[in-house]
Amino acid sequence: MTSAAIILAAGSSSRMGQSKQLLDIKGKKLLIRTIDSVLQAGISEVTVVLGSEEPVHRKILKGLPVDIVHNPDWEKGMGSSLKAGLQYLISKNPSFETIVVLVCDQPLLSKENISSLLNKYSDIRRPIIASRYSGMPGVPALFDKSYFKKLATLPDDQGAKKIILQNPADVYEIDFPGGEVDLDTMEDYRAFQGEV
Repeated sequence: MTSAAIILAAGSSSRMGQSKQLLDIKGKKLLIRTIDSVLQAGISEVTVVLGSEEPVHRKILKGLPVDIVHNPDWEKGMGSSLKAGLQYLISKNPSFETIVVLVCDQPLLSKENISSLLNKYSDIRRPIIASRYSGMPGVPALFDKSYFKKLATLPDDQGAKKIILQNPADVYEIDFPGGEVDLDTMEDYRAFQGEV
């Protein structure tokens, strides 16, 4: 099975007041931790979509085995970044069978979370394998090629979750304990670091 990953890291972290991509989590930048989890899960084709503060973020990715896509329209929303990453991946290699879509602000993400998506797809071949937390399915999520066209036509301001929720019969959910932990504000970050 040929799988690729798209990591969405284009947002401006406006509520955080600084780049969440660069937050230090146990001695590693949050964006780097996400990339490491994907690579350790055995996905070698990784595309990181950058937008806000692109030069700074590009710098920390130097030397990593990832492709970088700059989305000049990142302010239009997550859908625009997902489409930019997908378009790049498909033009690079149209034979990918599955794509895993991730965001970069889930600090408890591990290679096991991603491996479980890949393994479950291999077992049951359901078109969408999504993570479950907070009582709902979400990302990271694996989509097989039957869904690439739908992903490519997402509204700019909608993420992959829209497609997951619209197609429940095609979705298999895997629990992701801690998937609901995302770092949107400095208070979130301090609480996560155990400072509050």
